[in-house]
Amino acid sequence: MSEHGSTNGSAERRLGVFKTYKLYVGGKFPRSESGRVYEVTDSKGTWLANAPQSSRKDARDAVVAARKAFGGWSGATAYNRGQVLYRVAEMLEGRREQFVREVADAEGLSKSKAAAVVDAAVDRWVWYAGWTDKIGQVVGGANPVAGPYFNLSTPEPTGVVAVLAPQRSSFLGLVSVIAPVIATGNTAVVVASAAAPLPALSLGEVLATSDLPGGVVNLLSGATAELAAPLAAHQDVNAIDLTGADAALAKELEIAAADNLKRVLRPQAVDGGAEPDWTADPGTHRLTAFLETKTVWHPTGALGVSGSSY
Repeated sequence: MSEHGSTNGSAERRLGVFKTYKLYVGGKFPRSESGRVYEVTDSKGTWLANAPQSSRKDARDAVVAARKAFGGWSGATAYNRGQVLYRVAEMLEGRREQFVREVADAEGLSKSKAAAVVDAAVDRWVWYAGWTDKIGQVVGGANPVAGPYFNLSTPEPTGVVAVLAPQRSSFLGLVSVIAPVIATGNTAVVVASAAAPLPALSLGEVLATSDLPGGVVNLLSGATAELAAPLAAHQDVNAIDLTGADAALAKELEIAAADNLKRVLRPQAVDGGAEPDWTADPGTHRLTAFLETKTVWHPTGALGVSGSSY
């Protein structure tokens, strides 16, 4: 047999290397502590991979990681956060073909439609990267008060935010709920789409190589209701985004979240149970949903009997 023929024969006998999908918690890639996995299939029921089925312990570990990362991330300059978010977009652009394939399988889209979704997701990261050092001027400022005082209001991040990602829009919707949370200095514990978690788990690989500090974003896969319940009741979670919860689950989570006065973002219901149009202009409402406003009074100081001040 010729050398060429031998090469072809070995190529035909080669076994494919299946990808092992893992969680992304604290900047590392653990399997679920429970050891559980579940089958992920495409829109036609064809097996794609086994994804980790996260447990309540995994959710608690993710909160610990997010809290540990909060001080450094919220204390970074807004300009620096913008640079990091833009770096995420750069890395996604470099892995575009991988995400096109994963989104097409996850959502039953043609390659061209999946490519449009991935391009929109990259653009969404760039959009929020540009807002990091501008949102403070939009929602903060000097307030006119009666008296010799400076009165200044400035936005500050809420803290650790639990995010239930959209169930149908496995990538563009996912990016649209994560990026605004971290752009404003919060850290996130994200529960990926239960049926289509693979693009989210692959996003963890991008975040790990994008200068984003470990723990700023933590990605879990598994049953949404199983993971959402301990997150909504967790005393060290400051806010929760209920985008990926159905009406019944959202009501239960709101009740649990009230125990420590969490901020709750519960998107308006869409006719027919459909998800919002994630391709639409995102606006700033998700940026402001998880911000607190700090107002500081400071005396201007009077100069002499004339009452003039500086």
